[in-house]
Amino acid sequence: MTTTNLTPAQHAILAKAINTSGGKIDWFPDNIKGGARKKVLDGMFNRALITTDGTDWFVAAEGYDALGMSRPGVNKNGIGQFEAHLDQIIANAEGAPVATSDPELEAAVTAAEATWAKPRTRDNSKQAEVIRMLQRPEGATIGQICTATGWQAHTVRGTFAGAFKKKLGLTIVSEKPQGGERVYRIA
Repeated sequence: MTTTNLTPAQHAILAKAINTSGGKIDWFPDNIKGGARKKVLDGMFNRALITTDGTDWFVAAEGYDALGMSRPGVNKNGIGQFEAHLDQIIANAEGAPVATSDPELEAAVTAAEATWAKPRTRDNSKQAEVIRMLQRPEGATIGQICTATGWQAHTVRGTFAGAFKKKLGLTIVSEKPQGGERVYRIA
């Protein structure tokens, strides 16, 4: 079992809920109000220390474990043999060898995954379009990029300096032909 480090506020909130309201979180220290209260709750929820029924917050089993307190309703005499040995069953399952592949199950998983939303690619973004323009042998002018993206000239220059040079590490070179407009390229 791993120990969970709690902040003093988290410790106080969990202990108060367990000791006074049967695990329902209905008290916060005076210095935790508004946005800070939400952050504390979110932090405990993300660490699975608390749970909600949609309206109220309650200390989860992991919250009891973090305080070193026995979980409510876990009475070895009042539960079945399966529940009494659940930790050992889980530990055994985690160490068990991976079962052989089931083609029917694999097909079902593949079909389910196909229905999931695909992450958005950035290939169709304005930034990607500008990079493609700068990779052309003839390069691109600020005016051409403004026309293609709808950006203003200062936005294009800022994108060159910030996103392209600093974040993406691209080297942008420019040249100004005699009597022409400055042309930018990725080196």
